[in-house]
Amino acid sequence: MHEIHVKVRFSETDALGHINNTSYFIYLEEARIRFMESLGYKMDIQNWNFILASTKCDFISQGYFGQELSIKTYVTKIGTKSFQLEHDLIAVQTNELIARGNAIMVFFDFEKQKSEPIPEMVKEELRNYLVHS
Repeated sequence: MHEIHVKVRFSETDALGHINNTSYFIYLEEARIRFMESLGYKMDIQNWNFILASTKCDFISQGYFGQELSIKTYVTKIGTKSFQLEHDLIAVQTNELIARGNAIMVFFDFEKQKSEPIPEMVKEELRNYLVHS
């Protein structure tokens, strides 16, 4: 499992003081980028082979300005050309689950503009984070 922490900024909240629903997707993107970096992939557009095919977020509890969130990322499925990530967003102070996210990542050749099978080396790296849900 890969983990990052984010602190909720004022600009990420709505008029009610809650984390705005769009902010969660920014947190999930940050978690995906840091997860991919932990596998050795940097955001180098010349050598990037992944696209986001789908993402969703279920809002479980309310989050607020000033909270520190832990975002735990893990792999739940590895297919031929894609893999699935799950994210748990947890309030550090209370250990309460705030939201749960999901993303489908596709291995993609940008020159050919088509998906390709995930190389075995990449699958091996992903298996280190595989959790069966």
